[in-house]
Amino acid sequence: MRRSSTGGKIFSGAVIFLSLLLAAILLLHRFIPNRWFNLGSLIETFLPWFGLAVPVLLILAAIRRRPLAIICALLPGLVWFQMYAALIPDKHVGEGDFRVVAHNVNAENADTEGTAETLLAADPDVIVLVELTEDQRLAWGEVLDERYAYSVSYGTVALWSAYPVVDSNEVDLNLGWARAFRAAIEIDGEQVAFYVAHLLSVRVNSEGFTSAQRNETALLLGEALADEQLDNVVLAGDLNGTSQDRALAPITYQLSSAQADAGKGFGFTWPADTPLARIDQVLYRGLEATGSNVLDATASDHRPVLADFAFS
Repeated sequence: MRRSSTGGKIFSGAVIFLSLLLAAILLLHRFIPNRWFNLGSLIETFLPWFGLAVPVLLILAAIRRRPLAIICALLPGLVWFQMYAALIPDKHVGEGDFRVVAHNVNAENADTEGTAETLLAADPDVIVLVELTEDQRLAWGEVLDERYAYSVSYGTVALWSAYPVVDSNEVDLNLGWARAFRAAIEIDGEQVAFYVAHLLSVRVNSEGFTSAQRNETALLLGEALADEQLDNVVLAGDLNGTSQDRALAPITYQLSSAQADAGKGFGFTWPADTPLARIDQVLYRGLEATGSNVLDATASDHRPVLADFAFS
């Protein structure tokens, strides 16, 4: 009996320790250093999934019927709920004044017509595409040019618009080739600054979460956004990071997420077959987000995203 009691105390102690550790990770993730393998950014990328450990801890605590262990197991659940509960309900309030669809089409995606069919079914006013090869850009032009009178492309990123494009310019991310640009679009007499971007990819390998170049491109894009003179701003594209990743703070501290403000759930977009993270974003300021959604999977490894906006 004494051995069983000792084992039970060790078991309960382990549950208590793991519960407090999980609560600390959720609550204090900003303080987890990136010094080793960019651990902080890696954890922040998949932070919502840490909530799956809560039911496991509760079951383990209930097995031993230790009140303290059960209370401690509930703690990370409460922290997770406080962090993410507002994302879960549907906050869509209407179609708004214009609709944006953004998609990383994947450079190896040969099904332009099928992919376009999914995007066009949403009836967007502006279509943003990233990771385009030159051949793909030409193929997309054949599909979209008749429907959209205005288009802009720089390097591997492009935009088609039903509204006039007043001007455009590349946003230099210091890469040697274009992966971002700004286009001013006039919509119902109002100008909106559209930023289209495909930040560099990150890798998880023996060196950890390698993202130094991605982080530099995020900083440069953030500087361009800070210099923007128009009040109405939309940033769409593949940022290769979630809104909680601290490396995207130069961008996310200036802009709001359409999915967080007007969507339902987390809106995960990648990988397309079993989405685990939202790295494809539509962010904004000066407007009202009235709806946000993730569209059905295409032949790409990313899912398309949609956002509706109204002028404030």
